[in-house]
Amino acid sequence: MNFSYVWYDTAHWLLSPARAASDLTKHFFDNPDNPLNNTPYGRTVSAACELFERTTRRYGKPAFDLPTTVIDGAEVAVMERIVWERPFCRIISFERDHPAAKSQPKLLIVAPMSGHYATLLRGTVETFLPTHQVMITDWTDARMVPLAEGRFDLDDYIDYIKDLCRAFGPDLHLMAVCQPAVPVIAAVARLEAENDPFIPRSMTLMGGPIDTRRSPTAVNRLAEERGIDWFERHCITKVPPSHPGFWRDVYPGFQQLSGFMAMNIDRHLTAHYDMFNHLVEGDGDSAEKHREFYDEYLAVMDLTAEFYLQTVEKVFVNHELPKGEMMHRDQPVDLMSIRRCAIMAVEGERDDISGVGQTLAALELTPNLSSDKKLYHLQAKVGHYGVFNGSRFRSQIAPRIAEFIEAHDREPARKKASRA
Repeated sequence: MNFSYVWYDTAHWLLSPARAASDLTKHFFDNPDNPLNNTPYGRTVSAACELFERTTRRYGKPAFDLPTTVIDGAEVAVMERIVWERPFCRIISFERDHPAAKSQPKLLIVAPMSGHYATLLRGTVETFLPTHQVMITDWTDARMVPLAEGRFDLDDYIDYIKDLCRAFGPDLHLMAVCQPAVPVIAAVARLEAENDPFIPRSMTLMGGPIDTRRSPTAVNRLAEERGIDWFERHCITKVPPSHPGFWRDVYPGFQQLSGFMAMNIDRHLTAHYDMFNHLVEGDGDSAEKHREFYDEYLAVMDLTAEFYLQTVEKVFVNHELPKGEMMHRDQPVDLMSIRRCAIMAVEGERDDISGVGQTLAALELTPNLSSDKKLYHLQAKVGHYGVFNGSRFRSQIAPRIAEFIEAHDREPARKKASRA
């Protein structure tokens, strides 16, 4: 049995007194009444204490913290409301008190269930708040779900997406960022095959692993080389007794975070060294930017073992979706069934997680969807995170997505008028 989670929790508990002492020391040297407060020695000790505390703490779930937005030039308040909830997910709706809000397109952002919280897409939400009725999937940390709530696997994920389409459709637009591209397109394919009346009007797939045989990245090659048995032996562990999900099999968030950081370890070490220097030099603005980034980046959640292993096996090892071999509860996931839901594929030129062409495959695997319902956008000079956040996302990618959604949001009304 893999006891890595027990050792991780134990180490975190054993370091608690040292963290507390470090925090007290920092407050002592930060006190304006302390004569060493603003000396090079005082700032050095304070900086060292802060870095020690930050690198040994467990980061909690961040908040979206989006109190206002601007609609038609007017600043309006934004309120978060839970509009749908299940044991492993809830839907947050960002509601705005403005007359134009209710007539805007309805957009459900499906956040990745891949280690980080949905707040990683804070910038994505913020960008679409002025022009769309935005909702987002807020996935639950598996260690916080009691074992009595049962399993959660890839089939359950697809069921959740189908249920959400029925709950908020049929005038719904989906946006899948990275990992959920596969279950989202699978859910739509099943809805189309069942001739369900709540088929969404469009789905935007962003940097998603639809066909990982194309432009394989280091992540894709690792999955194929190691095989599913290796991941089960080395990545799956039990939740320790100190959490509500005690004894649940999970892929811990701290292990996934370690893997991501190892891919760019030099960059992360340099960033922390730079922060130390910023604190010593009194550069508060640069230090605060570091805090904001790593408060989000280091906040991670656990995934259920069954969901993680099925995703690795079906998507990255066996490539079942592009081969036409994927099943959902003994029913085929046939992308040729998709005839009504428009698809936009967005990729980043420098994406080192989902290579160029992997998301584009969605457009090629849906031959029965007319070409006027398909759109492809390859964004130059952005990596994986630049596909859904940052200046190029806001100035170049988001406007094209908004145009795509607007075009297909109005389409049913145009067809109805034409038939009349």
